[in-house]
Amino acid sequence: MDLAVLWFWIVAFLFVGYFVLDGFDFGVGMSLPFLGKDDTDRRVLINTIGPVWDLNETWVIVAGASLFAAFPEWYATLFSGFYLALLLILLALIARGVSFEYRHQRPELAWKRRFDSMIVVGSAVPALLWGVAFANIVQGVPLDADHNYTGTLFDLLNPYALLGGLTTLLLFFTHGVVFAALKTDGEIRERARRLATRAGAVTIVVAATFLVWTGLAHGTFWFWALAAVAALALIGSWLANSRGAERTAFALMALTIGAAVLGLFAALFPDVMPASNDPANSLTIANASSTPYTLTVMSWTALIFLPLILAYQGWTYWVFRKRVTRQTIDAAVH
Repeated sequence: MDLAVLWFWIVAFLFVGYFVLDGFDFGVGMSLPFLGKDDTDRRVLINTIGPVWDLNETWVIVAGASLFAAFPEWYATLFSGFYLALLLILLALIARGVSFEYRHQRPELAWKRRFDSMIVVGSAVPALLWGVAFANIVQGVPLDADHNYTGTLFDLLNPYALLGGLTTLLLFFTHGVVFAALKTDGEIRERARRLATRAGAVTIVVAATFLVWTGLAHGTFWFWALAAVAALALIGSWLANSRGAERTAFALMALTIGAAVLGLFAALFPDVMPASNDPANSLTIANASSTPYTLTVMSWTALIFLPLILAYQGWTYWVFRKRVTRQTIDAAVH
């Protein structure tokens, strides 16, 4: 396999990891107003992701660094053209991270509520804008002959892209609520399961609409195959959650997001940034990639370090595998 093609799929894998892992972080953050009846409930929810959220977030850093090294032309066009949208994502992630660290620094309820609001917004904004960004990448954006984006922020907020953003928002919300049901117990677990059932039904309709629209406009054989996997997994997750099988529901939600992201990359292949105004201006795997020497060095580095990173993350999840309950929060306070 050509190294540039290999790195296209490695970048896809890294974004799959990011959306699956940080996706449920976003969902848990967005669920605070719905599942957190009091401060103890909200602490339970935050503690379900407390040991892992920052580790999950590093996937986007690795994905961005890999994009920069393997496809510098793609990176330059994406980060310059989508600058404001990506800046909003960055600011939201900063606000969310600060809130996790500072909400417990003072006992006043008003203090905690302000930071809880920042967690909700800091989770919802990236969940929406990542979908908007990827939908625009697949659909194509106006580029000049030097591969510079020639549109505006409002050009990115088109109906197809907004539907993509709504899809990722709902997918991540449902993913996070299913994770909350998996990681909690008692009344909050039951509330999470009921909420996941309601949210999942809406998500199925919206996600199906987005996948069909994408397939009709940009579909390939592999896109339709992966879209079918995503659709069946999403329905299966909804049914499993309805039966109280949280582990199965969470695994199938992860499969849904992974298959959907890979499907978008399959629809994009072999382009990396299609030009909607003139196909001759499109960025492809061939004209956007680094030199073979750079890709060779990166491949050996990934071969050595990627398994170690995956092993470390797996060990972290194993260590923090137990459920979080109100009793554990009360015991920590006293």
